[in-house]
Amino acid sequence: MGFDMGINNRGENKGNAKVAMNMEEFKKWLLRDLDADQDGKISKDELAGAVRRRGEWFAGWRARKGIRSADSNRNGVVDEIEIANLAEFAQKHFGIMIIC
Repeated sequence: MGFDMGINNRGENKGNAKVAMNMEEFKKWLLRDLDADQDGKISKDELAGAVRRRGEWFAGWRARKGIRSADSNRNGVVDEIEIANLAEFAQKHFGIMIIC
């Protein structure tokens, strides 16, 4: 699937090139490519790693902002229930387009 393109490189058409996927593909991508410890949750460090791999600046800050935005129960991670929140954040800030 190769959805790592969802988080744009700073030199690649920033804000213009969007990767389209449906919600199920987004969930699979998160758990396969971001969930390093395979616990079914996305931590700030895991999200920062994904941002860093894409060459973005301020990976820690962006990840902290993303987790804060998505983590509705404030336990410090994004779990299955909060993935839709992270999808909304990713669409606004990481060049991902979730389609039906």
